[in-house]
Amino acid sequence: MVAGVAGLAISVYLTAVHYSTVPLACPTSAAVNCEQVLSSRYAVIGDSGLPTSAAGIVWFGVSAALALLRRRRALLAWSSIGLLTALFLVYVEIVLLGAVCIWCTAAHAMVLLTFLSVLPRPEGDRVGT
Repeated sequence: MVAGVAGLAISVYLTAVHYSTVPLACPTSAAVNCEQVLSSRYAVIGDSGLPTSAAGIVWFGVSAALALLRRRRALLAWSSIGLLTALFLVYVEIVLLGAVCIWCTAAHAMVLLTFLSVLPRPEGDRVGT
């Protein structure tokens, strides 16, 4: 639930930055350059003009709801889709753009945390056993 809310906040911030309602707080060195990432063609979904972060708002909102409802199997499936998407976006940043956005990385970390938190645990690893 915490990762979902944190990711939701990050996605809302990045969406607000996309629509220029808030300034971008990120360094612009060679390797870490949010501006380069967020102004690339990969920062929007296809030709829709909709920022990728808007999809993050939906993804994290659904994740938080599934966590709140304690729907572990659904959240595992949902977080698997999110993890594959995050891995693709990391590839885009590192390989295709040659720059990393720290805000995007934070969102990707929240996706990974969500995925890891719902992985099935072996029976012997349960707390209290």
